[in-house]
Amino acid sequence: MAVVASGGSLVAVGRGETLIVPRGVTLYAGSSATYETIWRTQPAVRTVTSFLGRNIAQLGVAVYRRRGDNDRERLSGHPLAATLTRPNPATTRYELIDALVQDLAIYDEAYWLKVRTDSGQVGLVRIPPRKVTPVGDNWLAAEGFKVSGMRGDVTFSADQVVQFKGYNPADPRTGVSPIETLRRILAEEQAAAEYRERFWRTGARVSSVIKRPSDAPDWSEDARGRFLAEWRDAYSGDGAGVGGTPLLEDGMTLEAAGHTAEQAQYLGARKLTREEVVAAYHIPLPMVGILDHATFSNVREQHKQLYQDTLGPWLEMLTQRIEHALLPEYADTRDVYVEFNLEAKMRGDFEEQSSSMSTMVGAPVMTRNEGRARLNLSPVAGGDELVTPLNVLVGGQASPTDSAPPPKASGPLVKAAVAPRRTTRYQDTLTAFFGRQQSVVASKLGGKARKASLADVFDQERWDRELAADLFRVNVGAAVTAAKAVLDAAGTDPATFDDATITAWLQANAEASAHAINTVTGEQLGKALAADDPKVSVADVFAVAISARAAQIAMTQSTAIAGFGGHEGAKGAGLNRKRWEVRSSNPRPAHSRLNGEVRTLDEKFSNGAKWPGDSVLGADDRAGCTCDVTFFREDG
Repeated sequence: MAVVASGGSLVAVGRGETLIVPRGVTLYAGSSATYETIWRTQPAVRTVTSFLGRNIAQLGVAVYRRRGDNDRERLSGHPLAATLTRPNPATTRYELIDALVQDLAIYDEAYWLKVRTDSGQVGLVRIPPRKVTPVGDNWLAAEGFKVSGMRGDVTFSADQVVQFKGYNPADPRTGVSPIETLRRILAEEQAAAEYRERFWRTGARVSSVIKRPSDAPDWSEDARGRFLAEWRDAYSGDGAGVGGTPLLEDGMTLEAAGHTAEQAQYLGARKLTREEVVAAYHIPLPMVGILDHATFSNVREQHKQLYQDTLGPWLEMLTQRIEHALLPEYADTRDVYVEFNLEAKMRGDFEEQSSSMSTMVGAPVMTRNEGRARLNLSPVAGGDELVTPLNVLVGGQASPTDSAPPPKASGPLVKAAVAPRRTTRYQDTLTAFFGRQQSVVASKLGGKARKASLADVFDQERWDRELAADLFRVNVGAAVTAAKAVLDAAGTDPATFDDATITAWLQANAEASAHAINTVTGEQLGKALAADDPKVSVADVFAVAISARAAQIAMTQSTAIAGFGGHEGAKGAGLNRKRWEVRSSNPRPAHSRLNGEVRTLDEKFSNGAKWPGDSVLGADDRAGCTCDVTFFREDG
């Protein structure tokens, strides 16, 4: 039989030590700063904490009752909802949540004091963490909280305070500020900032040495003193001659003896600080303006990542603590819970919502007067009826947004015309190519590090030639496979397909693709060699190419070649219609609008492309596209 120990036995292990909660960090050479000072003076810290606070505060928080696994009721009249909506007469809900999140981001602790308002409702007042110290002999949880002020101290019991805290491996009663972990990099930024301030205060001059030739005439004390006095008056401090041209005597020379701003790498150091602070708070870089590797598609995905992976854990922690500490204050607690309105941020823009909702229900979802209300127009008679367009019949169209029903296929609908792709073959080819390229560049670079020029280490003509040959081989196999699959699905002997008819197009595609790929690689290498960014190295360029670019390029290239090959196979099979098919669960809005669009075989779709991945589309519209095209025959 198992024996469960009581919690008291664990508490009895030892008494809680007197907490001395750190509210600042030592930076360098005896210099220290409180967390508040760091927040005020370090732009990277304030940017990140305010970003978190504002984005969570704007979500809104509501109270619900769970009525089943798939049903719930919003409790707008619940007293907890009233408390969160109006915490106290001087504070709004937004201000309370914003301050709560920023306190947690700065201190890893935050505190609300429960108070009673004039109406008897439970209210909440923020207590600055720097004024609070947990007290009591229980080393597992605080028994109370001492609030210190200029006029003395006051202690509140644990049930009078809502404590939010992070993880502390040494003491479970408090959190550990992320600023402690960032101390070294913040110290470096502080030292650099002070140096820059001194640099500009003295006229932005680099320290210099004046050299006087050894064979110059003897210099009397009066002459030396006069020269120094004139120099200081003209070129030092706030003198009017700052930045002017010095006049020297007796063959003297002026030599710089300090570091230039470029040598000190101020911009690179500041960028490093921003990135390290952002990483410590698990925020995607583009969300706070670091756009070095941002594209349209990955920024959209990182925006979703922000609310799923970055803010998701924050919201779960806050709601659980609110439920744990505040719900017991009220009589109505059965199946009641709190939730931030995260769904509103994940729905996408209005255009995406409208398109997806219309597709899901198969008809319009708004009346004319509801639409007019959105435009601040007055209602019209008869505008409250939901209108179904005449051309939309239930089950008769792929989407109610189509302008006409799709043509009926009197011939076979060639499902297998969704041509097979060779994404893996392309990715393996590109990965091997980038690896070979990296070896050659590293060999040419040798020990010269960043002193070499791009022309010294990167022969684009050679790489264009080699990659074009590699891509052409895969192009032929991918296109022929796609063409024969369409022929076979249409009931035509695949052996009738003539490979020679498509080689010229595939060769031209391989050459253009190779040049575009190597141009991007060359640009990235040029930046790394120029040392514009101390975090970027030649190895980083190829690491990204192998781990990310190869997969993305492979998807784009395989989509384009499968579309081309399928198109050629459809010609040989006598098929005369094609339909755009969206395969992604989260397509671009432009591609979503194309879903189900039908054209004759030789026509272009409404976006100007003959098939998904067509080179006429821009890079952002092609990258990572997973759409397909289905071919069929319409007689007459």
